[in-house]
Amino acid sequence: MLQKDTLVKIRLYALLASTIYLVIIQSLIGIKVENWIIFGAFNACIWLSGVTRRFILGFSIFLVFGVLYDLMKVYPNYRVNPVDIAGIYNLEKLGFGFSSNGVVVTPNEYFALHHNSILDFLCGLFYLTWVPVPLAFAFWLYLKNKKQFLHFSLTFLLVNLIGFCGYYIHPAAPPWYVAKYGFHFLQGTGGNTAGLGRFDALVHLKVFYGLYARNSNVFAAMPSLHCAYPAIVFYYSFKSNVKNMKWLFGFIMAGIWFTAVYSGHHYILDAIAGISCALLGIIIFQKILLKIHIFAMFLSKYEQVIS
Repeated sequence: MLQKDTLVKIRLYALLASTIYLVIIQSLIGIKVENWIIFGAFNACIWLSGVTRRFILGFSIFLVFGVLYDLMKVYPNYRVNPVDIAGIYNLEKLGFGFSSNGVVVTPNEYFALHHNSILDFLCGLFYLTWVPVPLAFAFWLYLKNKKQFLHFSLTFLLVNLIGFCGYYIHPAAPPWYVAKYGFHFLQGTGGNTAGLGRFDALVHLKVFYGLYARNSNVFAAMPSLHCAYPAIVFYYSFKSNVKNMKWLFGFIMAGIWFTAVYSGHHYILDAIAGISCALLGIIIFQKILLKIHIFAMFLSKYEQVIS
């Protein structure tokens, strides 16, 4: 049980932090309904009970990720560095291209011409798991092992930070952009379902259309965080001893990696970069951060707060 003065401080700090969040959002991009929902739900969980307070404080790590992702709309990466459109396409063709009907094509171009309904459906299902599976795994860890929950969640956040830096250092267009617009840079281009639109057509729902309509930046194809997330889950499934579930996570990981290329959303180079981000984040967290005394003390106190 927390002492009364400590609980009061947590509530006040939570209200202050969430208010600052609203002020920043309003000043940069304007408050929307979902921002008020986040503000209300966060503070309600803080005040409602010990169970809800511990839960929201733990999952605030994912809220930070969501806020940072949303804020990328404020200053798109193409304003920082030139967008790589032709360079990455040609490098993909050089490294992974092959001859099809006498013409050298990238794997994306091949799949754009050679696809079927079964793969379209399965790949759509795989891609729908790229956020729910990490969140579900985090929730399981939260219930079973608070220490591993924090390790996984903070590694997830770290990998995203690395990936976001990559977006700004090397803005890159996805394969579908080249297929639709060629090698010309068009500022303000909206999101596109690409091959995942075939899944929407099969199920007669605008599932991916709705998701990609909210895309913060289409020129953020490299590294592919779609490919990074399942790799983090797969690693921590071994660290956390989830028994046979680890092989399910491995299957989902392979499915997402394939879908990233099959759907035309990522080059193989993007996938490799995303997997590399996951490995780099895991190594930094496990081999460096955990050995820093101050960080270890922070984790210990964080674990006490959410336990």
